[in-house]
Amino acid sequence: MVEWLPLFTRPVLVDILLNAWRYQQANQGLQLFGYVVLENHLHFVAQAPALDKCVSSFKSFTARQIIEALENANAESTLERLRFVKRLHKSDRVYQVWQEGAHAELVWSEKVMRQKLDYIHHNPVKRGYVDVGEHWRYSSARDYEGQRGLIDIQRWC
Repeated sequence: MVEWLPLFTRPVLVDILLNAWRYQQANQGLQLFGYVVLENHLHFVAQAPALDKCVSSFKSFTARQIIEALENANAESTLERLRFVKRLHKSDRVYQVWQEGAHAELVWSEKVMRQKLDYIHHNPVKRGYVDVGEHWRYSSARDYEGQRGLIDIQRWC
């Protein structure tokens, strides 16, 4: 998220992310192993035949949907911030939602996978939002504790 704007305090905007992942799972071979959505950023661990294209299309599609939702909600101050940030980076659009690039890390072993999942699931705890990761609504931590999450994931062990 550009400038760490707290866009994901709005459930409708989180739903855009979840629906995009669902689409990619059904149509682009995305396997989502874990995720967490916080108020101003997200983390996910995934695999796909063309993961770079999945991430690019995810960012592009969700940015358009987020802008449309903000326009429909007359969220002018937020839109103005996104317009301002765009001027620094892009010349071909009006707004910028996501930071440039993807911050991908290779997960090459079971130990590293466990570290990544533990890290993302612990994010809401570290911030003091919940006492245990599975209590955070927008996280796959609940799936790893035997509860049903908001989106299907491919459990890692």
